[in-house]
Amino acid sequence: MRAYDMGDEELDEAVNALVESAVTRRGGDNTDLVRELIVTSLKMLHDDTERGDVKLMNNTLKEMRYSFLVFRRYRDVPKVTMYGSARLESHNPNYELAAEFARRMVDRHRWMVVTGAGPGIMEAGNRGAGSDYSFGVNVRLPFEDGANPWVHESRLINYKYFFTRKLTFVKESDAFVLFPGGFGTLDEAFELLTLIQTGKSDLHPVVMMEAPGTGYWDPWVHLVDTLVDQGLISPDDLNLFTVTSDLDEAIDEIRSFYTVYHSQRYVDGDLILRLKTEPSDALVEEINELFADIVRTGHIVKIGATQAEIATDDQIALPRLRFRFDRRHFGRLRCLIDHLNGMDRPAR
Repeated sequence: MRAYDMGDEELDEAVNALVESAVTRRGGDNTDLVRELIVTSLKMLHDDTERGDVKLMNNTLKEMRYSFLVFRRYRDVPKVTMYGSARLESHNPNYELAAEFARRMVDRHRWMVVTGAGPGIMEAGNRGAGSDYSFGVNVRLPFEDGANPWVHESRLINYKYFFTRKLTFVKESDAFVLFPGGFGTLDEAFELLTLIQTGKSDLHPVVMMEAPGTGYWDPWVHLVDTLVDQGLISPDDLNLFTVTSDLDEAIDEIRSFYTVYHSQRYVDGDLILRLKTEPSDALVEEINELFADIVRTGHIVKIGATQAEIATDDQIALPRLRFRFDRRHFGRLRCLIDHLNGMDRPAR
C-alpha cells in the first residue's frame, strides 16, 4: 500500500520528527494514525481548501477529541441514551415515565444515562439518573438556555454540530430509548435503525417508549408496517426495535440483550460474536440449523480470541463464535443473538 504522506521528503521528515518528539514526551501506541491526521491537515494547505471547510474540520476534530476524553473514564460502564422532546414539562406523563426509567436503570442496575442535556425528556432522564450517573451531550442552539442542571460539568460536552453529537450518542451507548418528540427524535429513530440495518453500527437494543394511553408511536409503527408491505424494508427489520409502554418490559429488553452476548467485531471478513458464557455444543448445532440462511459459507463455530483481537487486547478472555455473516440480514442476526441469550423474539 502506498504511504500516506505529503510527497515532499523534507515535510515528511519534519512530520515524522514532530510525532516522534511527542511520543518521547508522552508515549502512545497510535503514532501511525496521528501522523496521518497531521498529513491530512497539511494537505488542506496544499489543496488551498476554503477557510469555512477548514473551520468545519477543525471544529469537528476538537469536538470529537474532547468527547473521547470525557467518556474514556467510563468506557466499561454500560450506558443508555434517552431521546425525546425538549418541550414536555414535568407534569407530562412521558416526562414522569422517562424520569422513572432513568432512576431504575441507575438505582437497580447501575447503568449510566446519556441525554442531549436539554429540557423536557432530556431533563427527565438526567434528573432520574442524578448528576453522578448522567452525561449531557449538548448542541448549542440560540433558542435554548443550555444544559439542564442535572448534568455535572465534568460529563457535559457542548457541540457546534449535530453530526458530531450524533456520533457520540451512537459510539458511546449500549442501548437507546426514544420517548415522544419532534423532528429531532424521529430523525434519531430512523438514523439509529438505518445504521443498525446497514451494519454501520453494532447491534444494540432500541426501544420506542411512551406513557400508557398517549398513542405517540402508533402512527410511526403503521408507517414502518407500510414500508414492509411495500417491500421497502425486510420483515426481519422489525426485530431491530421494540415498542412498549411498560417500564419493566423496556428495561428487560435492554438488559436481556446482554445476558450472554457481549460485543462483536469483524476479523478477516468473519463476524466474531464475543459472549459472556460459552455456548454448549448442542446450542451451536441448533443455531447452525436455525440461522443457516445468514451464513454465507461454512458454519458457525466456537473459537478463542483471534490474533487480531489479541494484538489489541480486545476482550481476549471471552468465548466466541465465528462465521461468515452475509452482512445483510441484521434483523435475523438480532434473532440469533436473542436465541443465544435464551429468548426467542415474538413475531410482530
